[in-house]
Amino acid sequence: MTRSKTPESTRQRILDTAERMFAEHGVFSVSNRQISDEAGLGNNTAVSYHFGSKAELLRAIYLRHSEPTELLRDQALERHAGSTDLRDWLTCFVRPFTDHLASLGPNSWYARFVAQLMTEPKLRELGLVQVGQTSSQRTVSEGLHRCLPDLTPAVRAERDEMARVLIVHMCARREQDLPDDSTEVWNSTATALIDALAGLYEAPATPR
Repeated sequence: MTRSKTPESTRQRILDTAERMFAEHGVFSVSNRQISDEAGLGNNTAVSYHFGSKAELLRAIYLRHSEPTELLRDQALERHAGSTDLRDWLTCFVRPFTDHLASLGPNSWYARFVAQLMTEPKLRELGLVQVGQTSSQRTVSEGLHRCLPDLTPAVRAERDEMARVLIVHMCARREQDLPDDSTEVWNSTATALIDALAGLYEAPATPR
């Protein structure tokens, strides 16, 4: 006797399918009906039933990844609390994201999904990406900025934005062609990003 699908298993199937399709084709190129068909649900209204609007579906995808990422950030902060080394704070900035991506294995779509949320104006307006909003993100930002006393607050904020774009888009590029064992790829990507970001933040600011 085949057991019927539970609402939670159906939600997870929708989330998995939507995340992959959004990453591959773009958020605005994929309809709720296409997601339901691809997920094999046999009900064209399944996405609307479980999530309501597309914005809520996007939010649910983001939150199921942001929560474990924030846990990794909290753990990194425990290791580096009180540090005056810029690279330690950059580790807290970069590693939670790359370590979470590593935990997803080779079938990862999340970096490409986040890249769309960050760069597409209509998606940015939804305010889904919690940039600098969580307590751990604020702690990392404050620790990082304490290592940069020669930069003005405006320049530090500008470089924070550059750093976020670099991290997400570099990871999105890496994610496109992951090997079966992707852990080393993400480790080397994290190291390369920390090296690059150290140079970005330590570069002198030209007066404007």
